[in-house]
Amino acid sequence: LTGDQGDYNVDDNAVPVDANQRIDTTRELRNRAILAVTSTAFIIKLSELLQTHDAIALGDHRFMLDATTNLGIMVAVDAVQWAILDCTPVALMAATITAFGGPLSELPFVANGFWHYVPESADYLPMSGDLFRPGGIAGTLAEQVLGGGYNDLALSSITGTCYFAVTTDAIALGRYFYYQSIPDNQ
Repeated sequence: LTGDQGDYNVDDNAVPVDANQRIDTTRELRNRAILAVTSTAFIIKLSELLQTHDAIALGDHRFMLDATTNLGIMVAVDAVQWAILDCTPVALMAATITAFGGPLSELPFVANGFWHYVPESADYLPMSGDLFRPGGIAGTLAEQVLGGGYNDLALSSITGTCYFAVTTDAIALGRYFYYQSIPDNQ
Protein backbone atom coordinates (compact mmCIF):
# COMPACT_ATOMS: atom_id res chain seq x y z
CA LEU A 1 0.00 0.00 0.00
CA THR A 2 1.14 3.53 -0.59
CA GLY A 3 0.31 6.42 1.71
CA ASP A 4 1.37 10.02 2.38
CA GLN A 5 4.14 8.80 4.68
CA GLY A 6 5.56 6.15 2.31
CA ASP A 7 4.88 2.48 1.64
CA TYR A 8 3.18 0.32 4.27
CA ASN A 9 2.66 -3.38 4.90
CA VAL A 10 -0.85 -4.59 5.55
CA ASP A 11 -0.91 -5.56 9.22
CA ASP A 12 -2.42 -4.35 12.47
CA ASN A 13 0.03 -1.51 12.93
CA ALA A 14 0.59 -0.32 9.33
CA VAL A 15 4.36 -0.68 9.62
CA PRO A 16 6.45 1.51 7.25
CA VAL A 17 8.58 -0.55 4.86
CA ASP A 18 12.24 0.28 5.01
CA ALA A 19 15.10 -2.06 5.84
CA ASN A 20 15.74 -0.71 9.35
CA GLN A 21 12.07 -0.67 10.26
CA ARG A 22 11.65 -4.23 8.96
CA ILE A 23 14.60 -5.41 11.06
CA ASP A 24 13.20 -3.67 14.15
CA THR A 25 9.73 -5.12 13.57
CA THR A 26 11.15 -8.60 12.99
CA ARG A 27 13.20 -8.35 16.19
CA GLU A 28 10.20 -7.13 18.21
CA LEU A 29 7.92 -9.88 16.90
CA ARG A 30 10.61 -12.51 17.51
CA ASN A 31 11.12 -11.29 21.07
CA ARG A 32 7.37 -11.36 21.70
CA ALA A 33 7.17 -14.89 20.30
CA ILE A 34 10.01 -16.02 22.57
CA LEU A 35 8.38 -14.32 25.56
CA ALA A 36 5.05 -15.92 24.62
CA VAL A 37 6.49 -19.44 24.55
CA THR A 38 8.45 -18.87 27.76
CA SER A 39 5.53 -17.34 29.64
CA THR A 40 3.16 -20.08 28.47
CA ALA A 41 5.57 -22.74 29.72
CA PHE A 42 5.67 -20.88 33.05
CA ILE A 43 1.86 -20.68 33.18
CA ILE A 44 1.46 -24.39 32.51
CA LYS A 45 4.06 -25.21 35.17
CA LEU A 46 2.28 -22.86 37.59
CA SER A 47 -0.99 -24.70 36.95
CA GLU A 48 0.73 -27.97 37.86
CA LEU A 49 2.13 -26.44 41.05
CA LEU A 50 -1.27 -25.06 42.05
CA GLN A 51 -3.01 -28.38 41.38
CA THR A 52 -0.50 -30.49 43.29
CA HIS A 53 -0.12 -28.36 46.43
CA ASP A 54 -2.60 -27.47 49.15
CA ALA A 55 -0.71 -24.36 50.19
CA ILE A 56 2.23 -22.16 49.27
CA ALA A 57 4.56 -20.41 51.65
CA LEU A 58 5.89 -16.93 50.93
CA GLY A 59 8.26 -15.96 53.66
CA ASP A 60 6.53 -16.46 57.00
CA HIS A 61 3.08 -16.52 55.41
CA ARG A 62 1.31 -19.67 54.31
CA PHE A 63 -1.49 -19.33 51.78
CA MET A 64 -4.07 -22.07 51.43
CA LEU A 65 -4.93 -23.05 47.87
CA ASP A 66 -8.39 -24.07 46.77
CA ALA A 67 -10.06 -24.20 43.34
CA THR A 68 -11.27 -20.59 43.53
CA THR A 69 -7.89 -19.23 44.60
CA ASN A 70 -6.09 -21.25 41.93
CA LEU A 71 -8.46 -19.99 39.25
CA GLY A 72 -8.00 -16.39 40.41
CA ILE A 73 -4.20 -16.71 40.30
CA MET A 74 -4.28 -18.27 36.85
CA VAL A 75 -6.70 -15.66 35.44
CA ALA A 76 -4.48 -12.88 36.78
CA VAL A 77 -1.35 -14.41 35.24
CA ASP A 78 -3.15 -14.88 31.91
CA ALA A 79 -4.29 -11.24 31.98
CA VAL A 80 -0.71 -10.08 32.56
CA GLN A 81 0.55 -12.27 29.70
CA TRP A 82 -2.10 -10.90 27.33
CA ALA A 83 -1.45 -7.29 28.42
CA ILE A 84 2.31 -7.60 27.84
CA LEU A 85 2.22 -9.61 24.63
CA ASP A 86 -0.80 -8.33 22.77
CA CYS A 87 -3.41 -6.14 24.44
CA THR A 88 -5.80 -6.26 21.47
CA PRO A 89 -9.52 -6.94 21.90
CA VAL A 90 -9.47 -9.56 19.12
CA ALA A 91 -6.75 -11.60 20.84
CA LEU A 92 -8.59 -11.30 24.16
CA MET A 93 -11.80 -12.55 22.54
CA ALA A 94 -10.05 -15.44 20.75
CA ALA A 95 -8.23 -16.53 23.91
CA THR A 96 -11.38 -16.24 26.04
CA ILE A 97 -13.48 -18.29 23.63
CA THR A 98 -10.74 -20.92 23.52
CA ALA A 99 -10.51 -20.89 27.33
CA PHE A 100 -14.15 -21.96 27.50
CA GLY A 101 -14.31 -24.23 24.46
CA GLY A 102 -10.94 -25.93 24.80
CA PRO A 103 -11.67 -27.80 28.03
CA LEU A 104 -15.05 -28.91 26.69
CA SER A 105 -13.29 -30.46 23.70
CA GLU A 106 -11.47 -32.73 26.17
CA LEU A 107 -14.68 -34.35 27.40
CA PRO A 108 -14.84 -37.10 24.73
CA PHE A 109 -11.27 -38.08 25.59
CA VAL A 110 -12.02 -38.19 29.31
CA ALA A 111 -15.30 -40.06 28.69
CA ASN A 112 -13.55 -42.73 26.62
CA GLY A 113 -10.67 -43.20 29.04
CA PHE A 114 -7.91 -41.70 26.91
CA TRP A 115 -6.89 -39.53 29.86
CA HIS A 116 -8.15 -38.29 33.18
CA TYR A 117 -7.42 -35.62 35.70
CA VAL A 118 -6.01 -36.53 39.07
CA PRO A 119 -8.92 -36.65 41.54
CA GLU A 120 -7.69 -33.62 43.52
CA SER A 121 -7.81 -31.40 40.45
CA ALA A 122 -11.01 -32.73 38.85
CA ASP A 123 -13.17 -29.99 40.36
CA TYR A 124 -15.22 -28.80 37.38
CA LEU A 125 -18.25 -30.77 36.18
CA PRO A 126 -19.36 -28.92 33.01
CA MET A 127 -22.15 -31.36 32.14
CA SER A 128 -23.78 -31.48 35.57
CA GLY A 129 -26.13 -28.49 35.32
CA ASP A 130 -29.87 -28.38 34.62
CA LEU A 131 -29.25 -27.96 30.90
CA PHE A 132 -27.84 -31.49 30.77
CA ARG A 133 -30.51 -33.26 32.81
CA PRO A 134 -31.21 -36.81 31.58
CA GLY A 135 -33.95 -36.94 28.96
CA GLY A 136 -33.55 -33.32 27.86
CA ILE A 137 -32.25 -32.40 24.41
CA ALA A 138 -28.76 -31.47 25.63
CA GLY A 139 -28.68 -34.45 27.99
CA THR A 140 -29.65 -36.87 25.23
CA LEU A 141 -27.04 -35.42 22.88
CA ALA A 142 -24.38 -35.55 25.61
CA GLU A 143 -25.28 -39.18 26.35
CA GLN A 144 -24.96 -40.13 22.67
CA VAL A 145 -21.59 -38.39 22.30
CA LEU A 146 -20.10 -39.03 25.72
CA GLY A 147 -21.99 -42.08 26.96
CA GLY A 148 -23.88 -42.57 30.21
CA GLY A 149 -22.37 -40.93 33.24
CA TYR A 150 -21.57 -37.75 31.32
CA ASN A 151 -22.77 -35.77 34.35
CA ASP A 152 -19.78 -37.08 36.30
CA LEU A 153 -17.10 -36.13 33.75
CA ALA A 154 -14.73 -33.86 35.61
CA LEU A 155 -12.09 -31.45 34.41
CA SER A 156 -9.76 -29.14 36.25
CA SER A 157 -11.26 -25.68 36.68
CA ILE A 158 -7.96 -24.07 35.64
CA THR A 159 -7.65 -25.98 32.36
CA GLY A 160 -9.27 -23.08 30.52
CA THR A 161 -6.59 -20.69 31.69
CA CYS A 162 -3.95 -22.90 30.08
CA TYR A 163 -5.92 -22.81 26.82
CA PHE A 164 -6.01 -19.01 27.14
CA ALA A 165 -2.22 -18.87 27.52
CA VAL A 166 -1.59 -21.24 24.63
CA THR A 167 -3.88 -19.17 22.39
CA THR A 168 -2.02 -15.97 23.31
CA ASP A 169 1.19 -17.86 22.57
CA ALA A 170 -0.11 -19.05 19.18
CA ILE A 171 -1.18 -15.53 18.19
CA ALA A 172 2.30 -14.15 18.95
CA LEU A 173 3.97 -16.96 17.01
CA GLY A 174 1.51 -16.56 14.14
CA ARG A 175 2.28 -12.84 13.84
CA TYR A 176 6.00 -13.51 13.82
CA PHE A 177 5.82 -16.26 11.17
CA TYR A 178 3.33 -14.28 9.07
CA TYR A 179 5.62 -11.24 9.05
CA GLN A 180 8.53 -13.49 8.07
CA SER A 181 6.55 -14.71 5.06
CA ILE A 182 6.05 -11.21 3.61
CA PRO A 183 8.66 -10.47 0.91
CA ASP A 184 10.95 -7.54 1.70
CA ASN A 185 9.73 -5.52 -1.26
CA GLN A 186 6.06 -5.47 -0.21
